[in-house]
Amino acid sequence: MSYLEYNVKHTPTGLSKVLYINWVLVILLTAVACVGFLQLYSVAGGRFDRWAEPQMQRYALALGVMFFVGFVPLWFWRSMAGLGYAASVILLLGVEFFGSVGMGAQRWLELGPIRIQPSEMTKITVIMAMAAYYDWLDPRRVSHPFWVLVAVVMIAAPAFLVLKQPDLGTALLILGGGGMVMFFAGVSLWYFGGVMAAGAGLITLVFSSRGTDWQLLRDYQFRRIDAFLDPTLDPLGSSYHINQAMIALGSGGWSGRGFMQGTQSRLNFLPEKHTDFIFNTLAEEFGFVGGVFLLTLYIAILATCVIAAMQAKNRFAALLILGIAGNFFLYFAVNMAMVMGLAPVVGVPLPLVSYGGSAMLMILIGFGLVQSACVHRPRERA
Repeated sequence: MSYLEYNVKHTPTGLSKVLYINWVLVILLTAVACVGFLQLYSVAGGRFDRWAEPQMQRYALALGVMFFVGFVPLWFWRSMAGLGYAASVILLLGVEFFGSVGMGAQRWLELGPIRIQPSEMTKITVIMAMAAYYDWLDPRRVSHPFWVLVAVVMIAAPAFLVLKQPDLGTALLILGGGGMVMFFAGVSLWYFGGVMAAGAGLITLVFSSRGTDWQLLRDYQFRRIDAFLDPTLDPLGSSYHINQAMIALGSGGWSGRGFMQGTQSRLNFLPEKHTDFIFNTLAEEFGFVGGVFLLTLYIAILATCVIAAMQAKNRFAALLILGIAGNFFLYFAVNMAMVMGLAPVVGVPLPLVSYGGSAMLMILIGFGLVQSACVHRPRERA
């Protein structure tokens, strides 16, 4: 019996699929989103309609999309992985040549009345393609130099196109998500050591390029690095964001100032308080306890995904789940490191908490793929 025949025979159909939804994951995701609604209400000064209400509407829509994706058989997503990856690369090339510019970056593509940001979907399609690639590849060849090079090119090509937009944060998430699938697929750790060494060399090259004709980063990106290395360098300029963020983070103390009592956000000292730096508003109002509570929810989501991957019956499902979980981890880890001064500011939102629709939709589509793996996991029937 072929793999497809086995899945068709042993997976649920119709309304019975509802019983196999990972409801623990749904509850945890909704709990994180509710933290976001609460904070968006607070930073809007008690106005429900400014950010909280639109965010709730977006979450409801994205949750519906997650269920839809979850009810579609996993073999379908496996067959669409290559096409989705190709479509992402083509759209990124379209952005390169025909994209519209907004806030100094060329990241959007106008398709009639629709405006899309292909880099967001690329985070998911790269993981799908890598999971399908290692599902297809003989496990004995995963560490062969040629097949490792193929995987590296598959990840690096879209990441490079995103970096040119420029969007360093998304490019890092694409590289990290793809790299995690390679790690979970069993690629030799020697390659990752080589990547770390190459990364150190690249960092040296980036700093050496500053002020030259072949400068590798934009001036504002270098200013962000300067602010990270020395927050006192320009407190009213490039270091302003991180200084105000650190004040908000530290002033919360153990239990916080209280709901809607954060002075940094209420008096508008904290920039991007409803998007990139929303964790600082949470820490100021609810302190260390509130920050740990949110982090615990995130870790619980990761643990739920790891358990689902361990229960998966095939390599594609396991790698896909772990890749989606790894991408989610990078989202909140990079954001938290950024707003706590442990990493340069790269513009990565706090997942399901920061205001915005595109990132939320793609995150829940990713978890929809996790749900598809859970729902359609082959089960013996009586």
